[in-house]
Formats: sequence, C-alpha cells, structure tokens
Amino acid sequence: MQIYKYPDKAEWPGIIARPVSSAESNKKMLKKILKKVRKKGDKALFEFTERFDGVKLEQLLVTANEIAQAEAQLPEELKSAILLAKRNIEKFHAAQQETEKAIETMPGINCWRRSSPIESVGFYVPGGSAPLFSTVLMLAVPAKIAACPSIVLCTPPQKDGSIHPAILYTASICGIELIAKIGGAQAIAAMAFGTETIPKVKKIFGPGNSFVTLAKQMVQKRAVAIDMPAGPSEVLVIADASADADFVAADLLSQAEHGPDSQVILITTDPELPVKVVAALENQGKTLPRFAVAEKALENSRIIVLEELEQAFQLSDLYAPEHLILLMTDADKWAGRVRSAGSVFLGHYSPESVGDYASGTNHCLPTNGYAAMYSGVSVDSFVKKISFQLLSREGLTNISSAVMQMAEAEGLAAHKNAVAVRLKKLNNNDGL
Repeated sequence: MQIYKYPDKAEWPGIIARPVSSAESNKKMLKKILKKVRKKGDKALFEFTERFDGVKLEQLLVTANEIAQAEAQLPEELKSAILLAKRNIEKFHAAQQETEKAIETMPGINCWRRSSPIESVGFYVPGGSAPLFSTVLMLAVPAKIAACPSIVLCTPPQKDGSIHPAILYTASICGIELIAKIGGAQAIAAMAFGTETIPKVKKIFGPGNSFVTLAKQMVQKRAVAIDMPAGPSEVLVIADASADADFVAADLLSQAEHGPDSQVILITTDPELPVKVVAALENQGKTLPRFAVAEKALENSRIIVLEELEQAFQLSDLYAPEHLILLMTDADKWAGRVRSAGSVFLGHYSPESVGDYASGTNHCLPTNGYAAMYSGVSVDSFVKKISFQLLSREGLTNISSAVMQMAEAEGLAAHKNAVAVRLKKLNNNDGL
C-alpha cells in the first residue's frame, strides 16, 4: 500500500482516485454480447456459457432435484447460520415498511402515497471464485417483504455445470423458484430482454465485476431499471491512536480479497499506525487462501496520515466509500459527521464482515463514489411510490384560483381549462 503523510487538500482527489475499469475498453464486446442475446435468446446463452465459463450446459434452469441435493450437501451448522442471518435481515428490513397516511394539505384536499411492488425483478448473484450466497438473502428478503410477485435469479455455473449448493439452499428458503445457470453480461442481457427460458424483468439487482456493472448500465437505456451502479468492492477505515493495527489490517483484507480491482483505504491521525498496519497485513496475509487476490487490490490502495479527524471525515466524504469503518474512540459520537457512505461500522468491535452476512443491514451498496447520491438496497428498492389525491367540491374551489393563475402564467390554457370547466358546473349547480 502507498503511504501519504499530510498531503495538501489539492492532492486529495488524485490520491483517492479509483482504479480504471478494464470493462470500458471492452464496451464494444459487451455491446455484441447484449445484441446477440437479444436476437438469439437461449442459443446465445448456451454459447456464451461454454465460451466464458467453460461449461457446456444441457439446460439453463436449475431443477427441483438439484435444489434438494444442495440442501443435503450443506452442513447443518452452515444452514443454521444462514437461517440466523435471514431472521436478522428480515427483522431489519420489515421495519422499513411505511404506514400509509393521508395528509389534508387544504380543506377538502387529501393526498397520500402508496407503495406498489415492482412486478418482476431479476437478481445477479456472483458465483465464480467466491459464491456470494449471502447476496441472495440481501436481495430476496426485501423483495419478498415488498411482495414482488416474480423473481428471476441468475448465477454462473461451476466447472461441472452445477450451482454452488449454498446459493441454491439460500434461494430455496427465500422462496425463489426460477434459478438460471447464467453469468456475466449475458445474464444481464437475458433478464433485460428476455429469452425463451428467461422472462424479461422490470428491474435488475445485484453486484458483479466491472463487466457486469457496465452491462447493467448499458441495458438501463432499454426500459429496464437497475438498483445502482455497484462495481468492485471497497472500504475506507478512519482510525485514531486507539485503533488496533491487527483490526485495521483484518478489515482492509476482508475487502481486498473480493477481487484485484477492489480498493481499500486507511486514513489515520496516528503517524505510527501505518507501519504497524503494513506489518499486520503481511502477517495475516500468510494465512489467507485468497491473499494473492488481495495483494493485487492492495497495490491500488492507500494509507493517508492527516492532522485531524475532521480532515479525515472530509476526505472520506470526498471518496464516498461503499463501506466506512470508524476504528476510533467515541465512534458513535462521530457517526453524525458522516455525509456520504454506503454503510457505516462504528467502533472497534463492528467489523464490516457482520454487515456482509448477518447483522441485518443490506450489503448491496453503491460503490465508485456513488454513495454520494445513491442508497443501498432496501425494501424501497423493490417498490414504486404512487401518489394519490382526492378533492372534494370545497377542495377544488379552495385551490382553483392558484392553479389557474399558475397554468396561465406557463401558457398552458388546457390546464387552466380543466379547472375552469368544473368551477363553471359547480357555480351553476350542474356538478356531479
């Protein structure tokens, strides 16, 4: 990791610049994949799965027998852990449901808003070097709470053509029935356009590598929504002199192991901490099976020493991290200072890992600086908010003058007339 000591503010943007996405240079190839899936449907999916995943499938959909076998393969301890996580995630997300309430803005004018579930949603669940079955929980639980009637899950197959049993088990307990063995940009295309086997969805969710992220952004231009521009994982740690170097290193490595294009950043006010953290990274890395992956990510990562904690929060807000960890004294008192972050972990005993799996919060979060304007996945992500208004005769009379004046000022005579014709009927006692 590169270490910067007391850099000038003018240098901050350059220091925290994220790695350049390798997908951008392959946009032409992605366009070809999307176009071929749109035109050739299932045939293209079989071809791309063989080409990119090295698997020649006989069918795209997971069978009930495969799901039953997956449940039998998983250790009881893991199944219990998944069920515990599911309960916590359900508890946290169920509290996000809103009670509908009508507001009388003026006498005779009542306005309210109602949540309506998105009719069909698609989930992309990474399943390559790290099968993220926890992502199934993070997407399926709020979708079910929102009462989405149709769910499609796509995840890449393993080399033997199977899906990791933990993904299948988790999908099963969440009530997902349509599971497809498709990965990469071709999976995004299948859900966006629909094929003979995969139904078209209204909105696509789920993390992925830079290619999957770019594919989601590209199909968004064709009448399908996406959850957010979520790409490679990242974490930013703010630490003061009270921080344990081993804790810091562990938190940095937990995100660095996601992939070589991940990025981790440490900002500290303790000038002695960087050396300790670098040593701890090397020491802990020796025991990690994915350290070779993490090392690549660490090459694009930074340690920054600043004078004051206020500066640290300013720099963090500029970066707008997916995950923000405050390893510092009175972390909870500093929580209100955070302006831009996907999810925040307060204190020395709140590792980001708990949020990834089982505390209850959602781990599908905005990355690449989008936490400055996007939120993570929630129940709201799976509904549309529809507004309603009900006006009585009195209500229309009370507001008519303001509406007609504004419509006339904008030069929209028909808008004014829609009110005027009703007033005329009311004044003549001809109204309904």
